[in-house]
Amino acid sequence: MITGKTGVFFMVADPIEQVRTPEIFNKVLPLAGDDAVMVPLQVAPQNLEATIRSLFSSATTRGMVLSIPHKTAAASIVDRCSKGAQVANAVNAIRRNEAGELEGELFDGLGFVKSMERYAMDYRGKSVFLVGAGGAASAIAAALSEGAVSKIGLYDPETSKARQLAQSIQKQYGVPVSVKDSNDPAGFEVVINASPLGLKANDPLPVPTDRLEPGAQVCDILMKNQPTPLLRAAMNQGMTVLPGFDMLILQTPLFLDFFGARKAAELLRADDSVARDMLFPAELRDLVKRAA
Repeated sequence: MITGKTGVFFMVADPIEQVRTPEIFNKVLPLAGDDAVMVPLQVAPQNLEATIRSLFSSATTRGMVLSIPHKTAAASIVDRCSKGAQVANAVNAIRRNEAGELEGELFDGLGFVKSMERYAMDYRGKSVFLVGAGGAASAIAAALSEGAVSKIGLYDPETSKARQLAQSIQKQYGVPVSVKDSNDPAGFEVVINASPLGLKANDPLPVPTDRLEPGAQVCDILMKNQPTPLLRAAMNQGMTVLPGFDMLILQTPLFLDFFGARKAAELLRADDSVARDMLFPAELRDLVKRAA
């Protein structure tokens, strides 16, 4: 029951319909006895700063999670953020501290590598082809570099954004990063779609699937239309695949800890099957069984 004392978390994106975070929060918070809810908000980029400042002026706002396309812009709005968020120049979680400052953090990358580890997808020492250079892609590139991948090939139509990310990763982690002029994944052992391609039915494939290396591990972080056409093609070729749901599930306890909802975080960390059963489509349930 929502009362005058109920705390409110916000999920902000544009578009918003693909997000799944509110489903997890609104399932887990009551189970933990936490009087709070998460509300999704579609916010256009030009209204982001005004929305953030207005919502955090309310004492009942307990935190905010951000998705496409707001992660990079939000990094310039918060008063302070972690080193990882600074390297990626993006945040996907904001809270208000005791001094009234807005603090930003970025959990996408850690959630992604935890997901790979859960499914025994080895990335250390591997070559990685990453499509996208936005907030999520930046976080994933940083986390994989910290995990000692051998090299990263980076493709984004906005080459200036890709170059900026490549320079930041190389400077902070010393991992070779090359900006590619095409989306050809040939020669790479891990292929990751961290772009919005696939959200719309008429989107082109993030990479030409006939150019995937035999035995490549293929990941798609989208929270909608799973398994995506990219993952379907990889599965048909007998490749190991990873959908984005698990990246979200494994970073949700990190969100909850960051927001002070520690009981809910502990509950989900101890057993996240409630979230996996809710999000994973039937075609990908075998992944769930292998992870259990």
